[in-house]
Amino acid sequence: MDGAAASQRIALRLLQFGAFAVVLAATPFKLFDLDRFFIPKELVLNAIVAVVALICVARVRRLVLSRADQLLLLWLVLGALSALFATNWWLAGRAVAISFTGAACYWCAKALSRAGLSRSLVAALAAAGILGAATALLQAYGLHLDLFSLNRAPGGTFGNRNFMAHLCAIALPALLFSTLRASSRQAVPRWAAGTAIVAAALILSRSRAAWLALFAGLAVFLLATLFAMRKRDGTFKLRRLVLVVMAAAAGSGAALVIPNALDWKSDSPYLETAHSLVNYRAGSGKGRLVQYGNSLRMSLHHPLLGVGPGNWPVVYPRFASEDDPSLGPDGMTSNPWPSSDWVTFISERGAAAFVVLMLALLALITDALRAVRDGETEDARLSAAVLLATVAALIVVGSFDAVLLLPIPALVGWALLGALAAGARERASFDVAWPTRLAACVVIAALGALAVARNGAQVAAMSLYSTGTTSKTLERASALDRGSYRIHIRLAEAYKSRGDCGHSRIHAGAARALFPSAPAARRLLASCGG
Repeated sequence: MDGAAASQRIALRLLQFGAFAVVLAATPFKLFDLDRFFIPKELVLNAIVAVVALICVARVRRLVLSRADQLLLLWLVLGALSALFATNWWLAGRAVAISFTGAACYWCAKALSRAGLSRSLVAALAAAGILGAATALLQAYGLHLDLFSLNRAPGGTFGNRNFMAHLCAIALPALLFSTLRASSRQAVPRWAAGTAIVAAALILSRSRAAWLALFAGLAVFLLATLFAMRKRDGTFKLRRLVLVVMAAAAGSGAALVIPNALDWKSDSPYLETAHSLVNYRAGSGKGRLVQYGNSLRMSLHHPLLGVGPGNWPVVYPRFASEDDPSLGPDGMTSNPWPSSDWVTFISERGAAAFVVLMLALLALITDALRAVRDGETEDARLSAAVLLATVAALIVVGSFDAVLLLPIPALVGWALLGALAAGARERASFDVAWPTRLAACVVIAALGALAVARNGAQVAAMSLYSTGTTSKTLERASALDRGSYRIHIRLAEAYKSRGDCGHSRIHAGAARALFPSAPAARRLLASCGG
């Protein structure tokens, strides 16, 4: 094995390991709710992808760009430009980092696929979906761990059942693909068992967005596969789909009949969810429409670059209506993003960035349709069919929840798109001289180290905040994570209770700078004459 092949194998193993690690990463610091899941996963994502990107860039000699590559690069530039004008730079940097690492996953997976490593990579990404579903099933059937959250169970190591279900819906086409292309008969039952696990977790999740994405992904997969298989060469065993369907039915049936530890309030929770799949007149469906309308109204006030990546919760309270369920009792948003990737990108990065991202996805779809029709081999045509199904699942699930904004889909989703899009039509190519490669490696290493250091400091700050009781300990936590509104508010309240308005004003002012609309920070400042 030559040096190039060895480095590609190392990059593959790291990306495979990262897919599993990002699913499992979590901390037990329950005071931080979602962040105790997201920040460790972002730490894994940033660390793994930085190393993989370094390996891939160091070996590149000629850069080949498709239309989707060019548009994705432009989208990243627009997002970084938007971040420069954001109110909260800490949130902006975090959101931009996820976008950049997601794009890096896409390009690195594309390079590995061109090197003939697509089969192993797609299989690992599908297996990551099985692993995530397995953690949810463990919680659903009674396993209690500090790494699990009781809110929104069964979320397993995701902390939220919806996020777990999103991954299952996104990974399912790849799971079917891996079953069809399994190289040995012994592997087929294992993939079938994985399908049963994913199906059971999807049923138990009661995630309407994931169910809709599942239907869309499967419909596109079946239609595109039938068209792709019009010229058979015997590479894939379609009869394996029968086993997969049986496994999915068995997993779904088991989830419905086996007693679990979930505390649903409805007597018929799964039937109720099925009946309300597209209900927009009441409940969360109506709340989403209110939120979308107010978010789009906010974007009209910031049409060019949006309010900044990650800054939706900073600005949104000024545009929320009285009947808006997005706001909590503290006057701040209940979640750090809207219930839609696409609404988020419009409001945070501006209409231009949103259009560019949509054009990038359209370019992927166009290339995949062409490959389904004209692919030289059965493998190439079926890969394109799975790409179409994956894009369909991402578009649907991203329409109703945050997906590409989060670390797990950023790795698994983007890497799947890259691994399956290796045959896209070339639009531009040029040689890459060693000084350019060296400069790129320096930038990647610097940005990766900065992101990892930031995530590590956040984890340390959460630990200090969760265990510390003195102002000195909390000051150390605040020094580690200066972008934490929660820590600044707690310190401001602690100093205010002791009559120390000087220090209280410092932290209340820092909290207000992060979230200018936050009532708690304004009250603390007012009480101390700020």
